Amino acid sequence: MQDAPIETFGTRLRELRERTQPEEVGLRGGGRRRVPGLRREELAAFANLSADYVTRLEQGSSMNPSPDVVAAIGRALHLTRLEMNLLHHLAGHAEPTDLEVPQFLSPGVHRLIDRLHGTPVAAYDATWTLIAANDMWRKLRGSAESQPGYNLVRAVFLGGSDGDFNTSEYRERLQRSVVADLRIAAARYPTDSRMQVLLREMISSNAAFAAIWAQGQARPFNAEAKQLDHPELGEIWLDCDVLTAAEGDTRLVIYTAAPGSPGDAALHTLALTVQARADEPAL
Repeated sequence: MQDAPIETFGTRLRELRERTQPEEVGLRGGGRRRVPGLRREELAAFANLSADYVTRLEQGSSMNPSPDVVAAIGRALHLTRLEMNLLHHLAGHAEPTDLEVPQFLSPGVHRLIDRLHGTPVAAYDATWTLIAANDMWRKLRGSAESQPGYNLVRAVFLGGSDGDFNTSEYRERLQRSVVADLRIAAARYPTDSRMQVLLREMISSNAAFAAIWAQGQARPFNAEAKQLDHPELGEIWLDCDVLTAAEGDTRLVIYTAAPGSPGDAALHTLALTVQARADEPAL
């Protein structure tokens, strides 16, 4: 009787990649594919890794992926929390605890982001670090604000959030809202290393952040009207709502507009552009 094969990070990664269908992660299916599931290149692109590194992980020549790499792979493959924990275990890391800011999206949140084709949607973790965004979000906000790892707290205080600061009053209101929400998260995850690094950096290097933080306000960031200066469509007024998913403590930021409004027309134009790009034949 043969012994059961030993599961490693590499063998598990390959199993997960091959079981994941393109449609599950927002890719178009159909056509002939030489391999089951996702190609290594597709997984690498979603996880912001090189295809060569994914190959080395699967073959076992790279055996110590960092927790951030494991988390990025888990998000790319739409893993559940239990599946993410197993992947961390196989990589030699302790499973994330409830005292650490979650860096995964539930499959349901992934599906929500992928299926709202005509609505800009992005997901942030509790430190306001971007986890994922759909094509409408990327078209509306631009590539810089659509990359996983983009941090909204740093952006609104240190620059890098284009089109958000039409007036000083708006900048200050947005800053206060972000800090008040961050204070709630900091109390929930008092020992999280990324949270501590962010707070130390902002308090020590930015007087405006330090002053607002010292006031002690704590409230969730829920909704506001937002004026954007889009490079193609010009000034756009939209409603920005922030919803929190209980599993993963994820902030879902969603842009909408009243039917028949100029903002609604602008979103419709963006949706047509995104759809046209999606319909282009793959090279």
